[in-house]
Amino acid sequence: MKNNNLFAALRAAFPKDLDAVAVETDTGLNYSWRDLERATAMMANLLQSLDLPQGARVAVQVEKSVEALMLYLATLRAGYVFLPLNTAYQSAEIEYFIGNAEPSVVVCSRKNFGWVSKIAFKAGTQNVFTLDDDRTGSLLDRAAHCSDRHEVVQRSADDLAAILYTSGTTGRSKGAMLSHGNMLSNALVLKDYWAWQPGDVLIHALPIFHVHGLFVAIHGALINGSKMIWLARFDPKLVVQKLPEATVFMGVPTLYVRLLAEPGLTREACRHMRLFVAGSAPLLIETFTEWQERTGHTILERYGMSETAMLTSNPYDGERRGGTVGFALPGVSLRVQDDAGQPVPTGEIGSIQVKGPNVFRGYWRMPEKTKEEFTADGYFKTGDVGKIDERGYITIVGRSKDLIISGGYNVYPAEIEGYINDMPGVAESAVVGVPHPDFGEVGVAIMIAKPGAKLDGEQIIARLKAQLANFKIPKRCFIVGELPRNTMGKVQKNVLREQHKALFA
Repeated sequence: MKNNNLFAALRAAFPKDLDAVAVETDTGLNYSWRDLERATAMMANLLQSLDLPQGARVAVQVEKSVEALMLYLATLRAGYVFLPLNTAYQSAEIEYFIGNAEPSVVVCSRKNFGWVSKIAFKAGTQNVFTLDDDRTGSLLDRAAHCSDRHEVVQRSADDLAAILYTSGTTGRSKGAMLSHGNMLSNALVLKDYWAWQPGDVLIHALPIFHVHGLFVAIHGALINGSKMIWLARFDPKLVVQKLPEATVFMGVPTLYVRLLAEPGLTREACRHMRLFVAGSAPLLIETFTEWQERTGHTILERYGMSETAMLTSNPYDGERRGGTVGFALPGVSLRVQDDAGQPVPTGEIGSIQVKGPNVFRGYWRMPEKTKEEFTADGYFKTGDVGKIDERGYITIVGRSKDLIISGGYNVYPAEIEGYINDMPGVAESAVVGVPHPDFGEVGVAIMIAKPGAKLDGEQIIARLKAQLANFKIPKRCFIVGELPRNTMGKVQKNVLREQHKALFA
């Protein structure tokens, strides 16, 4: 019987020479394919020794490191479910995720062990380990005593492999359940579509707690047996320095803007490069054009979501059109419909719906929400609004509701408004996204004070910083007498966006 465990497919793609370099770090360390094989076996054996229940979740909030990558692979290998958490999340957020996912294992940075372990033990988690980016921590200490041989656990394509938390535009975060089959189908399609080749080398400069860095980039390199140049954090100077040794780079638009600010970014520096991929947020046409002029390369834009991994892509061979996200990937069925559920004419704007082997299994413990998000004929409603032109190129024009994408991260106004509205003296608040030259978009908060209360915008921002991840914090806070409303009394966010759109121009 074929083992559909995603790790089995990734492992099968390792090169014949296991002593070749698999990952080269920015601290001068080299990890071989044999190191990946042995370390993931030891970590998988450690997880299995804990006597975890079937389908146990392993929640991980640690700094980016090769060991963190190994922990992800080991979780797959041992047949458990990986739950990556953004390193910027604070206690209120972690408390929610751990309470909702009920992980059997939590792995955190040593500096956070005090408060994270308290939350985890209180929620009934049995095992809390530490892992730091300097190859230390109790996870590695314990794994060191385990065997470096391990039989990959049998999994079916439908078995759960990961849960990615994604906020709805209203209310708390939802856990998108991705199966081994979802992720493997996507990795194999992209391998062909982006023409991965023997000898390709990827510069990995993204975080590893969301789809882009963890799945698209890592799976892409591993399923091709390709070496990764691993940067713990994005450093434009270092990326430019490493370009001559690489062939593939993936980034969010903000990274491309920062690279363009480097004088060293020239055609000569990029002469060995084969592919630059952008996603996670809209790429401004100015950035697209300037990149072409400076490097001689055309950025390939694509579109995906936590719930679906990659859905569309501009072609590898063929015209890559700026401002579009290309065509639906092979195996993905994409349509644009109006509010009545009817197809819209070519070039008209409507809601984007998708279907395919990459589309998630639903939201964790939210059967009603899951049902709501799928059509009767099995299409997932992405919540994005877009159009398809006469040549089939897809353009995303916005998001239904008011999602803000800041530096490639999703920011949900409803979540931030909830925290602001709970603060003393606040009667009501509205958070909107406005254009920003570096981050693409940032949040701005507008609020009304309760009668007799005096609010201070700086203080509100300081309070939010203690509760929420930094990328969610509004860049500016305004206190107003009233918020613009329609006849139904609903706040008109479009009016607020218009009023503040030139703030950072």
